[in-house]
Amino acid sequence: MGLAAALVRSSFLVHAVYAQASREHGLTPQQGQLLCVLMAQPYGMGELCSMLGLAKSSLTGLVDRTENNGLVRREPDPRDSRAVRVALTSRGARLTDRFYTDACRRIEELPAGLDPADRDVLTGLLARVVLDNDGPVVFVEPDHGAATARG
Repeated sequence: MGLAAALVRSSFLVHAVYAQASREHGLTPQQGQLLCVLMAQPYGMGELCSMLGLAKSSLTGLVDRTENNGLVRREPDPRDSRAVRVALTSRGARLTDRFYTDACRRIEELPAGLDPADRDVLTGLLARVVLDNDGPVVFVEPDHGAATARG
């Protein structure tokens, strides 16, 4: 299998696992992405459009639906009185923590056939690919926090 096929097929595997975890937590995959982005900190709508690769109207609908479920809230942006930021509610933060933990566990099972050294090599190589290409910050490890999300 060539590199392109391996990367595309692995992305499909990850997406399928992520979608299944989302469904089991009562979320769409897009809501799961939004919640995981907001784990680091609240973000403005423009920032979220860029991070999630969505048009403004699509993001507005996503935030509306997620807000109606009590998982996020809009709050004033302290730097711009005309703008709002989107933040997790306490209910949203609890669900996000459970969803994130479950999704990570499932995704980390995908390379279960690799020995620990190969898993470390795979992790390092994939991290380089993501960082070299300014990959979107949609799944930040909580212990890395907002600094990682911005850096």
